[in-house]
Amino acid sequence: MRIGELSTRTGVPTRLLRYYEEQGLVSSTREHNGYRDYEEPAIERVKQVRGLIEAGIPTAVIRDMLPCLASTANATAPVIQRELAETLAVRRAQLDQRIGCLAKNRDAITTYLERATVTG
Repeated sequence: MRIGELSTRTGVPTRLLRYYEEQGLVSSTREHNGYRDYEEPAIERVKQVRGLIEAGIPTAVIRDMLPCLASTANATAPVIQRELAETLAVRRAQLDQRIGCLAKNRDAITTYLERATVTG
């Protein structure tokens, strides 16, 4: 698929997709006319990268994490600095809090819909 379709399917602007590619977060091949061609798995990769960036993870760290995220069977155990491990642990705890809040909000909406009388 071309970059415009990937942008549409992920909600990520084409300029940002090019940046992700420059950073080694997403890969494509080039067609004979120079257009980028992305495989179907790029959709999930872009969504995953976007989520990690939104969680506050720097792109350089994401690039290092991607081999472990892509394949658990053949991934080698990474060696990281203690400071990075601590930072990632804090980010993970923040994500857990956000997930908990989202789950409560989802449950509140579910309860509201179950109790509501729908008209019209």
